[in-house]
Amino acid sequence: MYTLFITLIIIAAILLVLLVLIQNSKGGGLAADFAGGNQVMGAPKTADFLEKTTWSLVGIIAFLSILAVGVHKSQQRNALQEGESAIANQVQDAAAEQQAATATPDFAE
Repeated sequence: MYTLFITLIIIAAILLVLLVLIQNSKGGGLAADFAGGNQVMGAPKTADFLEKTTWSLVGIIAFLSILAVGVHKSQQRNALQEGESAIANQVQDAAAEQQAATATPDFAE
């Protein structure tokens, strides 16, 4: 599950980088190419769409990052508990073996 979240974060980050590269901070870029009012095939409000998409991707990355941290901590906690129970079982087995080895048999005559 953690790997899935990390993969989604990487994909969203790459999309965010590409989206930011399309934009121009001075009103140019893709938004300026399509913002002309006299264009027949122009896309109105492209800048608004790009800005909303940028903020959406930032929100998605933040949300997925929080989920990834929660899942990772949960997986670590489960692994630690499993490790502790395995160590406890090994200690009990070793104690039982030591007790069996040190026990002296009674030979009553």
